[in-house]
Amino acid sequence: MSLELLIENCKQNDTKAQSELYKMFSRKMFALCLKYSRNRAEAEDVLQDSFITIFKKIEQYNFKGSFEGWLKRITINTALQRYRGQGVLNIVDEGQIEDLVIEAETEDLSIDFLLNCIQELPDRYRLVFNLYALDGYSHKEIANMLEISTGTTKSNLARARMILKNKIETYKSQVNLQSL
Repeated sequence: MSLELLIENCKQNDTKAQSELYKMFSRKMFALCLKYSRNRAEAEDVLQDSFITIFKKIEQYNFKGSFEGWLKRITINTALQRYRGQGVLNIVDEGQIEDLVIEAETEDLSIDFLLNCIQELPDRYRLVFNLYALDGYSHKEIANMLEISTGTTKSNLARARMILKNKIETYKSQVNLQSL
């Protein structure tokens, strides 16, 4: 069945089509949820909430632009919605801090280790880091999405990068000590 026909059937509340669509995209969307969540259980909740929203709003999809991009946008917004109202994003603007670059070479680090490091970031830093570094949003777009200033997004990104850099350096020094 083509994706277009599957989407049309989902618009008619066809549960088999919804199940097929879920199977087709749930792995990719779950990987996205993991980036924005503190742990797997929270990511699973975000995934389920995202697909509930997707099926409620699928009639709004008009086949303009990428369907997967539309799914990602809903999934990211669902993840962000969990943090609005928790006070996580309402922080004082700490001014613009020059972006730090993670200098550590990451090719010898496992994806699981890196994902774990990102998940351990404080919520406000993790969200901005993911939106900017992994999903390619601009600081202006992030500021609008999270309802904070662009200075705050830049500050949070710099702090996230600093924390990640320190975690990677600590890990690498421990690995080097063990190999001696």
